[in-house]
Amino acid sequence: MSLLSEFREFAVKGNVVDLAVGVIIGAAFNGIVKSLVDQVVMPPIGLITGGIDFSKLEWVLRPENLATPEIEKVAIMYGAFLNTVIQFLIVAWVVFLMVKGVNALRRQQAAQPDSTPSAPTPTETLLAEIRDELRAQPKA
Repeated sequence: MSLLSEFREFAVKGNVVDLAVGVIIGAAFNGIVKSLVDQVVMPPIGLITGGIDFSKLEWVLRPENLATPEIEKVAIMYGAFLNTVIQFLIVAWVVFLMVKGVNALRRQQAAQPDSTPSAPTPTETLLAEIRDELRAQPKA
């Protein structure tokens, strides 16, 4: 089997397509979470803390020199990092809830008995025919 045909077989399997859909939806979900953190969660926290905008919090290691354009400000942006950590926690919580829900559904499906009766095996069919023949014979 050539490398190209092996790759094609791998790429068209259902799991790869499902993974691709998950990645695309995850990327879109990332935008929603970023908006939630930046525009919904952090403003009330900033209000409670006295109007602090967490995304702008930084430790300046070297200040910017306005007289010399070659000297740029060097800062550790810990506020943006804090926003990213909050975004991660929200995504992790949502994924946890989704996995928990899927596991609960799987447990429910596993607990339900199979409602369709299984077809008789060939041996059972043969035994049923023999039984029916014996019943049909007149008693002596």
